[in-house]
Amino acid sequence: MTDDLWPADEALTRLFNAHYRPLVRLAALLLADPGSAEELVQDAYLRLHQHWHRLRDPDRALGYLRTSVINGARSRQRRRSVADRYAAAVRHAPAAEEPSAEVGALGALRRAEVVAALRRLPARQREALVLRYYADYSEAEVAEAMGISRGAVKSHTARGLAALRPYLEAGR
Repeated sequence: MTDDLWPADEALTRLFNAHYRPLVRLAALLLADPGSAEELVQDAYLRLHQHWHRLRDPDRALGYLRTSVINGARSRQRRRSVADRYAAAVRHAPAAEEPSAEVGALGALRRAEVVAALRRLPARQREALVLRYYADYSEAEVAEAMGISRGAVKSHTARGLAALRPYLEAGR
């Protein structure tokens, strides 16, 4: 191993220690599957390590990881959706819903109806709300992570909150 790899190892170790768990929680909220969330985050760290030499600004490594986790979650959701549609077509019956693993995995969320209401939102609105209010990202960080403008973040957030309101008020 050459000496130029050591800074990457040290930087990734620091990033891992500081941000692994929050990234797993973020992925678990987006995927509703804690096991897949951990795999997704581990894969993101692995890809960052493999391509560290290509990183122009090491201070942006956390942003790269966040974006990688969000994009990975989108990709897994698309694959899951295609697989569910295919399985339903083969069986000539609607795809069965699997029981939620979120309640145990996301003990920090006190109300399961919030999670259920979030699931009903379109993916972009759900991502914006999770990043903005659960992960506590600024509008600029959400925009960077999602690859959209700050105005689009505001729009997705406002629409998501408006869509959540009836679900949550009905549960009171």
